[in-house]
Amino acid sequence: MENLISLVNKIQRACTALGDHGEASALPTLWDSLPAIAVVGGQSSGKSSVLESIVGKDFLPRGSGIVTRRPLVLQLHKIDEGGREYAEFLHLPRKRFTDFAAVRKEIQDETDRETGRTRQISSVPIHLSIYSPNVVNLTLIDLPGLTKVAVEGQPDSIVQDIENMVRSYIEKPNCIILAITPANQDLATSDAIKISREVDPTGERTFGVLTKIDLMDKGTDAVDMLEGRAYRLKYPWVGVVNRSQADINKNVDMIAARRREREYFSNTPEYKHLSHRMGSEHLAKMLSKQLEAVIKSKIPGIQSLINKTIAEIEAELSRLGKPIAADDGGKLYSIMEICRSFDQIFKEHLDGVRPGGDKIYNVFDNQLPAALKRLQFDKQLSMENIRKRITEADGYQPHLIAPEQGYRHLIESSLTTIRGPAEAAVDVVHSLLKDLVHKAISETLDLKQYPGLRVEVGKAAIDSLEKMKEESKKATLQLVDMECGYLTVDFFRKIPQDVDKGGNPTHSVFDRYNDSYLRRIGSNVLSYVNMVCATLRHSIPKSIVYCQVREAKRGLLDHFFTELGKIEPKRLSSLLNEDPAIMERRSGLAKRLELYRSAQAEIDAVAWSK
Repeated sequence: MENLISLVNKIQRACTALGDHGEASALPTLWDSLPAIAVVGGQSSGKSSVLESIVGKDFLPRGSGIVTRRPLVLQLHKIDEGGREYAEFLHLPRKRFTDFAAVRKEIQDETDRETGRTRQISSVPIHLSIYSPNVVNLTLIDLPGLTKVAVEGQPDSIVQDIENMVRSYIEKPNCIILAITPANQDLATSDAIKISREVDPTGERTFGVLTKIDLMDKGTDAVDMLEGRAYRLKYPWVGVVNRSQADINKNVDMIAARRREREYFSNTPEYKHLSHRMGSEHLAKMLSKQLEAVIKSKIPGIQSLINKTIAEIEAELSRLGKPIAADDGGKLYSIMEICRSFDQIFKEHLDGVRPGGDKIYNVFDNQLPAALKRLQFDKQLSMENIRKRITEADGYQPHLIAPEQGYRHLIESSLTTIRGPAEAAVDVVHSLLKDLVHKAISETLDLKQYPGLRVEVGKAAIDSLEKMKEESKKATLQLVDMECGYLTVDFFRKIPQDVDKGGNPTHSVFDRYNDSYLRRIGSNVLSYVNMVCATLRHSIPKSIVYCQVREAKRGLLDHFFTELGKIEPKRLSSLLNEDPAIMERRSGLAKRLELYRSAQAEIDAVAWSK
């Protein structure tokens, strides 16, 4: 079975390469769910020396003040004996470093690239992998040293900034905390213990490391601390003896330094009984064993997160749509399919499968009747206008039985006012159809993918609706004009009888111009106009549906499809130019999906083999 830590290292590297890690993010990611070891300590606590002892190489920048100004994610990979040691940075994936002095310089240079040549810090991590037969499989995250005061060139907030950065790592429940504390310092003032206790009060995931044991005052020792009497943790404290500055200056071999460290604990009476669990070699093995145990315990949670994330990525890829075909025929087919999807959604709105079509019915059932009812015929049928129209219609001699021309003029002028509501109904339905086009466009997922095609489809659909509106307006107003152009004969046949029944034959014909007679004419005209309004109330919707709604449903994009076949390849391609952000998002998601599926397969294989 592949070593669990190597597997996790592999997944972490892949996550990091894809940017799928949340060093300062509140969002859970696979990277966050994978256990790691964060190295925490105050400035000059010996963090760098501990790490170099574990690795067995000088590779970390040194100096006064804040030397570590960015998190360093250090992945150690054990290779076969005799293999050549080398290092790789994630930001230089094709470059192998065999000179570890060059590794130190690259860490410093990469830090400066992010922060400038200042004393500022950055939460953007540096990722370094070291391959060596002298290491154990391990993932360590070296964090900036905790400090109590800002020095010249640093903002006043740097103390809190560093603490916040450290917390963003060690607060994660899957993080193992390696708390580095100098033995020659009062444990009560240890920055590492203080912050570790706050995030891990029971000490369940904290490993304590005492450095600088050999530098304690004569007559004092660290036995109480190493045996857990000064501050108890779940796991035993480990003491280490780092190289002195003189050893560093003399480039004392790390292997020799490890030997001297073993000899120190074996030969010092106070620590002889603890020597079997002291030193950097023991620390590395213990951490590796613990990290593997934690990974095993977290496998079910990791599997659950991977499965959930795969489902989410697949759903988002489905929303983003598939990449477009490369050939012209494939592009044309894709455009046609997208347009058909839009057309189907538009029809579903009209047919009631989706909301919106009911608003058109509301125009016919409420708005148009209300508009017809609101028509005021007072001006046309005022006594003054009736007398004027009838007199004008008589010409040079008065009418004998019924003022036919007067009736016609009064009816025509009254019916003309119906054009307003009829035209308004056409415009309102047109506006509603445009709204449904916009809704259908927004609901056609593939159109979101291609802004150019989205614009063209929208324009073509609106252009079609405009033509349909003009045809509908022409047909609808013709209905009104037809009512004006031909009056129902039966209505006229009844008028003389009605007049004779109500008239007085002994009176002069000129007596029929009195108010009572004129009011009767006005009543007859209004009766006829109301009859026509009732007819138009039903025929206007039929005209609008036939010319606009039915036509939109039948062939909204017919002209667009016709023109599509004439488009030259370059223009065809431009219609399918995706939003670069969507292309980038799809590409990133596809790579991430590949990573998660690979991780799923490997984690599942480990889980089944346990």
